[in-house]
Amino acid sequence: MAGKGSQYRCSECGHVAFTWTGQCGGCGAWNTLEQVSAPAAAQAVRGGRAKSGGAPKPVPLRDVKAERSERLGTGIAELDRVLGGGLVPGSLVLLGGAPGIGKSTLAGMALANIAGAGNEVLYVSGEESAAQVRRRAERLGEAALSVPMLAEPSLESVLAALESERPAACVIDSVQTLAIPDAAPGSVGAIRAATSALLETAKRLDVTLILIGHVTKEGSLAGPRALEHLVDCVLHFEGERERTFRTLRALKNRFGATSEVGVFEMKQGGLVEVVDPSARFVGEARPAPGSVVLCAMEGTRPLLVEVQALVAPTEIVPPRRTATGVDRNRLALVLAVLTRHAGISLGTADVFVNVAGGVRIDEPGADLAIAMAVASAHSGRALETDGKPLACFGEIGLTGEIRYVAHADRRVAEARKFGLGKVLGPPAGDEAIQGLTSVDSLKAALSEGGRGAAQLRRAA
Repeated sequence: MAGKGSQYRCSECGHVAFTWTGQCGGCGAWNTLEQVSAPAAAQAVRGGRAKSGGAPKPVPLRDVKAERSERLGTGIAELDRVLGGGLVPGSLVLLGGAPGIGKSTLAGMALANIAGAGNEVLYVSGEESAAQVRRRAERLGEAALSVPMLAEPSLESVLAALESERPAACVIDSVQTLAIPDAAPGSVGAIRAATSALLETAKRLDVTLILIGHVTKEGSLAGPRALEHLVDCVLHFEGERERTFRTLRALKNRFGATSEVGVFEMKQGGLVEVVDPSARFVGEARPAPGSVVLCAMEGTRPLLVEVQALVAPTEIVPPRRTATGVDRNRLALVLAVLTRHAGISLGTADVFVNVAGGVRIDEPGADLAIAMAVASAHSGRALETDGKPLACFGEIGLTGEIRYVAHADRRVAEARKFGLGKVLGPPAGDEAIQGLTSVDSLKAALSEGGRGAAQLRRAA
């Protein structure tokens, strides 16, 4: 047994470990760890630094040479928008999403476009055979069939292929299937070791790697949290499998913003970019009780979506609160504010809130749209302006006030583009915004009868 202050030092590289293992974690040599006391280990580390020339000398950031490399365009404008302008050479991009959502389709389309621009590419599949990948590529067109692929789950073989081929971009589908010696594929140790090896190879060869990752049943990326820390960019592809719309979000991006979103539609020939998502999401919106239009912001893009609510009497205790496309905790907060400050009693009613089109909205500016939709559904009166659904935006505080949200001018401009009249929101000094300071006036406005627009303007 080792003493209380004992450590182990590798006789080959000087790596210090606190427990004995057969293989050195620093250089990979076998049976080279020797027991030493803690002071001796520290002295060995200091001695190794002295042999290498002493402690490293810090360099001011202004003296660091930072060569700007040109980004690699994917030929997919929505994907390039989320990436911040394209793929950065030598970077690692982790693309996650539910099974069947279209991750492999999106990656295959990007590789086909990159290859069409005259760059070398490689598609590595550890899950599917070459024949299965070909059948999927046939749907994407002739360009996708020209992409070279390798059906190989061995990490050693994949690294050897990268060394020999030196592609500009490579897709690995998926990182959880890569096999390394003495570890089960998909285990925490295997994923961490495989990603570290791929990271070193990508930086050294200046190869852009797109790693396709699995997700858990909760929707988060499978594997250790260290996986997200190792890569440069984490993209999440989401949507409802029963619907055709898909959204791509950046959860982490070292080379761009994390607030951008790309919108796609799945069709027979693959994913198609949705250039004007607002037109798709509000094209079928009609004035009806429980329906309003939310003027949202996704990154630098204004987005109009229809928020629908249904309030139905129930004898179930407690009543149900169901949210689709919005955060359930945010819905609970809005309902509590409506009950306390607007006098709208919902204790004996089920409340259902849905964002039409399958898109998910996470910004606080959706609070007012949720409140207006629920209040409209509760009263049974439609909210409209000039025969079109009411458009609104704003954050609701716990004291019932309507708070300011960013980019009010861009939200209003998007609403005007689709012919929506006055927009309800926090006071911003804009004539196009019908200022509303608190939720106290909602019940009075809705109880006066009529279609609701004029009453809201008087109440505001």
